[in-house]
Amino acid sequence: VQLQASGGGLVQAGDSLRLSCAASGRTFSSNAMGWFRQAPGKEREFVAHINWNGGSTYYADSVKGRFTISRDNTKNTLYLQMNTLKPEDTAVYYCAAAQTSYGSGRLTSYGYWGQGTQVTVSS
Repeated sequence: VQLQASGGGLVQAGDSLRLSCAASGRTFSSNAMGWFRQAPGKEREFVAHINWNGGSTYYADSVKGRFTISRDNTKNTLYLQMNTLKPEDTAVYYCAAAQTSYGSGRLTSYGYWGQGTQVTVSS
């Protein structure tokens, strides 16, 4: 079972990026999924989660209105559209699959993790 995150890069403040997370080895169409991030020297923090069918989403206050989480269960892929990026969004972004159908902001609710993709936003 593997979650492969991609789409990170170096951008300027105000730019946009779209992260993808492709699942292989099994389907996660019945599982909630989420995005987390970890900046250097800081703990991993919640960014957004989405329930099993995409009907419910939730965001950290720091990204609300700028980021959009979505999923395509036919492609077994999770997305994070990031707009109006800020230098404080710089971090390694991780996708994760929860052990339930409805999402959570708690790291311990997620049993499968991707390897992370670096997002760097310059000012």
